[in-house]
Amino acid sequence: MDATSDSDWYSSDAATFGDRVTGAREARGMTRKQLAERLGVRVKTLESWEEDRADPRANKLQMLAGVLGVSLMWLLTGEGDGVDGPLDPDDPGAAAARTVLDEARQIRAEIGALAERMGRLEKRLRVLISEARP
Repeated sequence: MDATSDSDWYSSDAATFGDRVTGAREARGMTRKQLAERLGVRVKTLESWEEDRADPRANKLQMLAGVLGVSLMWLLTGEGDGVDGPLDPDDPGAAAARTVLDEARQIRAEIGALAERMGRLEKRLRVLISEARP
């Protein structure tokens, strides 16, 4: 994989589904145990996904993408919003750019969480308004 560029490090030609799960988990700084607990699966189950011995069911696949902060498409194909390949140690600007990119992804995740919270509040408000009507 040395000849693979940073942009296609996790492409379907260069990596498997398990490689992408492992890469995204490691990029989030999570252990297998931590991720398995978040998903409600056994560590052995997660190991089998990362080692390409089994595939998660659709509901767990969706949860996996959400917990790891990557798109479902990226997990399946390597295309879309995912994690980047390893940094080039000879590129001094790469680390700074990665830091900014990580912060932008964090902000996007926070905005998504706030949007979900806003949706729940709107639903509660609609219920309260409908109950207040004579």
